[in-house]
Amino acid sequence: MIRINDTVYDQGHFRDAVDRIAADAQFDKRAGDRFAVCFSEAQDWLAFFFAARAAGVSVLPLHSSTPYAAARRQAETAKCNWLFYNRLEGEPITEDRASATGQLLQMSSGTTGEPKCIARSWGDIDDEIESYVSSFVEPRDMTPLIACPTTHSYGLICGILVALKRGQTPAILDTGNPKFLLRKLRETERPYLISSPAILHTLARLLPAGDQIHATMTSGTLLPESWFRQIRNKSRHMFQQYGCSEAGCIAINPDVQAANEVGYVLPRFWLRDAGTDGDPKEIVVERGGMVVETRDLGYRRDDGMLVFLSRLDDLINVSGLNVYPKEVEDIVMTFGGIGDAVVFRKQDAFAGERVALLFSAEHAVDRALLRQWCAERLAAHQIPTEILQVERIPRQANGKISRRDVAARYDAGEFAAARTEAA
Repeated sequence: MIRINDTVYDQGHFRDAVDRIAADAQFDKRAGDRFAVCFSEAQDWLAFFFAARAAGVSVLPLHSSTPYAAARRQAETAKCNWLFYNRLEGEPITEDRASATGQLLQMSSGTTGEPKCIARSWGDIDDEIESYVSSFVEPRDMTPLIACPTTHSYGLICGILVALKRGQTPAILDTGNPKFLLRKLRETERPYLISSPAILHTLARLLPAGDQIHATMTSGTLLPESWFRQIRNKSRHMFQQYGCSEAGCIAINPDVQAANEVGYVLPRFWLRDAGTDGDPKEIVVERGGMVVETRDLGYRRDDGMLVFLSRLDDLINVSGLNVYPKEVEDIVMTFGGIGDAVVFRKQDAFAGERVALLFSAEHAVDRALLRQWCAERLAAHQIPTEILQVERIPRQANGKISRRDVAARYDAGEFAAARTEAA
């Protein structure tokens, strides 16, 4: 049984829908095919997913807001044979067969490069769910509220499939309306909110003084320090998970006390490398002979906690000195009124690279005062040399920021200064 907003869909509903979809999509005749799926309604997409999983075929979930042209392009990139776009009549894409075994296909976020298709077998997904449930027991008596895309592995696997494995009824809240989310939190006994950093931050700011959310879970991107403090203070329990498209969930923190404490590595993985506090390295894990190089810089503390520092691709090298973007962003966001910020690299003929900054704020911010603020709290090589106030920091559907995309758009002159910016 699954609740979507205010409607409950029982097993009978999904059983009938699965049978109908399996017949219409002809899964029995297309066992080796790949199916790209984009439906506007969550219950329709989930019914297709359950049917594909039961039939052992491969499925590529696409976010409901994906335009047709983009959906077809992603289906082609993933070498899908069929595209089902808001109707149970598949459109042929290619006759090539990429794999004979059923897989969950995911397009990587593209935060550090061109998006690519990641394929994971249904057996690997089952192993992840089993490891997740057995290792992370804290939410077993809570009610999961999933306020993030269910076409992404975070909402789909760690939200819906884990809840069903625990025998719970997951509640999908597929609206970004904060008033609706707050109402659902108040109506739910021991709610466990699985969402993006941006939504959690918004709810934390809107909650009345003294109110708390029973439990929150964040993933996907590291919280800015000011956001973390607000969410932590408004959460009775706060959880964080860490992973990547190729491996799924790698680590879980059952009691988050600092934003960069991403968790303890799940027993299904062997942590091959992560460095130490004084000598951080790329986080590398292994499972069953498969080595996953995360491209994340971090280290493991003596107590086993995995600490994240930065994406290796996001590091900015200023005259041979490394700049971690989050360190700069955290300082910037302590300046009064600034609510969001992103730091990215700019090429420089003399220093090699330099630090650039976009930020949004409640009011006009004097850039000279902001530079002075940074100069008093950061090393010289960390201080942003280019600063622009914008109306909104661009985030993806999963809440992540692509620094690579921001840098490209900045260079192309796409960002206009906020109308409130001081001269």
